[in-house]
Amino acid sequence: MLLNYSQIGEESENLPVIVIHGLFGSKENLNIIAKPLSEKHLVFNVDLRNHGQSFHDAHMNYGVMADDVFHLLDSLGIERAILVGHSMGGKVAMQMALSHGERIEKLVVLDIAPTMYTPRHQNVINGLNNVKLDSINNRTEADKQLAEHIVEPGVRQFLLKSLAKTDAGFSWRFNVEHIIAAYDEILSKPEGQTFKKPTLFIKGANSDYIQESHRQEIAALFPNAKAKIIAGAGHWLHAEKPTQVNLAIAQFTASN
Repeated sequence: MLLNYSQIGEESENLPVIVIHGLFGSKENLNIIAKPLSEKHLVFNVDLRNHGQSFHDAHMNYGVMADDVFHLLDSLGIERAILVGHSMGGKVAMQMALSHGERIEKLVVLDIAPTMYTPRHQNVINGLNNVKLDSINNRTEADKQLAEHIVEPGVRQFLLKSLAKTDAGFSWRFNVEHIIAAYDEILSKPEGQTFKKPTLFIKGANSDYIQESHRQEIAALFPNAKAKIIAGAGHWLHAEKPTQVNLAIAQFTASN
């Protein structure tokens, strides 16, 4: 099965760019990055498995998620590409580079490290499980039920973007059950052969996802990596400081 995707921009002498969203997200989340990149690249924005409008599957780890994207690239006739991934999508992008580095020319990772993380989404999981999909009448009611576990309005609004209404009622576009079952895999780290090509890690200054203690792990897997810190931004750096993030990506993708 192929991942759902959108295409923006036109073919050019520049390599295509694949943009990969994070946990509980969808391809729309990174339009703010995809649109500026489309001025010079053909850009493909993907929905990972169990997210957006892509297929649902109980098997979910970085190996299969990377293979999903490669399968899409094969179907599109794309031999080599540039990858941009945020959070979990950054780990998928890293796994692709570590598995088949010959097909990846450059790698941009937004606010995530190639490390094993401790659980940090329990409030989100509790909030999603608290929403009574069979009885809510609108998003306001869903928001109130999420708020019993999720304090941050921004996080709730992010999740509610994936709440879909059909003739049968409301449902989440992401597969909550499969994601929860695979949560330990999502916390795990990508593995494979060293990726020696240009890599850029962009960190939100106020985020704790990339720390000084991760420097050794990053250097071991990505010896040609550079770092960019975005002041005044947290984990959602592309939404909080889009101009600075897009400039950093544009400069990196354009460099030799």
